[in-house]
Amino acid sequence: MKYPLDFENSFNKTLLFWITRYMHSKLNSLSNRQVKDPQALARIISNLRTGVDSIETLSRLAKEARNAGLIGINTYYKPLEKLYYYLEEMGPASMKEIDEELISDFLASATARLSDATKKNYRISMINFFGYIDKQNSDEDGRTHRYGIELKNWGGLSGKSGTKLPSFMQEDEVERFLEAIETYPFQSSVAARNRLLIKLILFTGIRVGEALQLKTKDLIAEGDIYLIRITGKGNKARVVMIKASHINKYLTEWMQICRCESDWLFCNKKGTPLTQAYVSRIVEKILMKAGIRKEKNGAHMLRHTFATMLYLKKKDLVLVQEALGHASLDTSRIYTHFDKDRLKEAASVMDDIAKG
Repeated sequence: MKYPLDFENSFNKTLLFWITRYMHSKLNSLSNRQVKDPQALARIISNLRTGVDSIETLSRLAKEARNAGLIGINTYYKPLEKLYYYLEEMGPASMKEIDEELISDFLASATARLSDATKKNYRISMINFFGYIDKQNSDEDGRTHRYGIELKNWGGLSGKSGTKLPSFMQEDEVERFLEAIETYPFQSSVAARNRLLIKLILFTGIRVGEALQLKTKDLIAEGDIYLIRITGKGNKARVVMIKASHINKYLTEWMQICRCESDWLFCNKKGTPLTQAYVSRIVEKILMKAGIRKEKNGAHMLRHTFATMLYLKKKDLVLVQEALGHASLDTSRIYTHFDKDRLKEAASVMDDIAKG
């Protein structure tokens, strides 16, 4: 039986469901040769089949399965338990907001002091878990959302070949997208807010969640630029900058009408924070108006676009890491794959010999 990728009102409940289903499948596939208490294991499998109410309950069941003699259960479960808490802190709105970059960021922080062997176990756990979801999800029209998580070059752990490249816009597409931002028929009450928000993400590369956590005091005017204080993953602080000319008009308009609670920079008509799902829908509508289609049309694609443009223009990988707030340089390294100048150098390496 297949299930919708997102079907609960809460992202945490949906993620808990998928982890529970995955662990149920694992308990049925791991070797039971050393199981000392078959009845206990049968009870645990039954509980997983009917579902659990919390990650704490799932952790208890995994521990009980290990105590019953099911070898290897923690190898698969412990990384997913950490992933649950990591994503709970981030607060995504949809399972569709998870991609390979996010998983790489998680692994970089979660395995920083672990051995290479344990890192490989974490990597395998992520690949297997999202591979399971790839096979088990389906919407009403029978379409499947595919993550295709491979992590072939994560953390110095090499796979057979290749790497999964993120979707991003070319320069001409960015120009069309910017024009579409200006001309999209937003309701007058939210037009300035939406244009300000999308431009902030595109021109700084900040994560959607980071943008939605901004407060008005986090924007600091300094001459012709704004310094923006960002609180990233793991409460790590960094500063990004944006030219005032890019946002002054809409920032001024929005500040005149916004009534946000707790000094939030962005909020809905009730004064409470926007959701990431709402932002992604805005981006998809603007892309459609601009006639741009990508494999992934969500708001996170804007971050990939910024990072790609930054690397191609500056050729500074450390700058990309600092601007995007990546925990590891390996996460930033994916953007070097778009450097055509470097590839042209490789294409001409045999020129002198060929002339002879």
